[in-house]
Amino acid sequence: MFRKIAIFGVGLIGGSFALALKKAGAVAHIVGVGRSLRSLERAAELGIIDTFSTSPADAVAGADLVLIAAPVAQTGAILAAIRPHLQPGTVVTDAGSTKTDVVAAARAALGDKIACFVPGHPIAGREQNGPDAALVELYVGKKVVLAALPENDPADVERVAQAWRLCGAVIHALSAEEHDKVFAAVSHLPHLLAYALVDDIARKPHADLLFQYAASGFRDFTRIAGSSPEMWRDITLANQPAMLAELDAYLVQLGQLRTLLANRDGAAIEAVYANAQQARHEWISTIEAAEKQSRQGGD
Repeated sequence: MFRKIAIFGVGLIGGSFALALKKAGAVAHIVGVGRSLRSLERAAELGIIDTFSTSPADAVAGADLVLIAAPVAQTGAILAAIRPHLQPGTVVTDAGSTKTDVVAAARAALGDKIACFVPGHPIAGREQNGPDAALVELYVGKKVVLAALPENDPADVERVAQAWRLCGAVIHALSAEEHDKVFAAVSHLPHLLAYALVDDIARKPHADLLFQYAASGFRDFTRIAGSSPEMWRDITLANQPAMLAELDAYLVQLGQLRTLLANRDGAAIEAVYANAQQARHEWISTIEAAEKQSRQGGD
């Protein structure tokens, strides 16, 4: 389906994309681009990419598809660097966790070539980073949100969608604004909270004792604090308005719980816990049903 794909960022997200398309037999050649020569060499050793380049011009020459899988703060600079070398028919997409800022950066960098850029976000990941973290099955059954622009040709949007489908993903559509509000609540705020909790405990004078007794519940709750600090710094700042709104709402919730605890209002505390438990059970049931349907469809 693709003669050549250029991937900026060959770590977990970009590397998994490459591995999945190779497994599907959907691409003839993948070139990797990145800031770290060591990472590019490692990606080549692992068979994630076929070649690598430090030249944006060489990387995108003859490419059918360009994926930007670098931290979101780098998106504008990458787009500006490749703009003069984009050829007719080349489609560019990204894997950034925020969309409003990415769209703004794309419009500023690409100008009259904005139609070639289809914003995207794969909803998949793990706390490990780098080429060694890449998994061929990472996107199987996972959602990919495309925030198509008014200028996009539907055929280009479908080309990006088909690439992700070949990775095993399920395509969803949201506007950039809808996307950022949704993920501030269910992804960006949880990461902030996990980082904050681990940082708080690590700074306590008896941190060693606390970590000694931290068990599976603490590990599960704070797993995402093992993610890339650079990437999540960029996401946090990029989605600042929605993040502040969600954080303020959560602080109100915490304040209410503190009042209930101070008043020893067990019935009210239990009601909050029970509502959360029921909501989580229903959410998990929905996920399991969707996964079962996806497996049956694959069969």
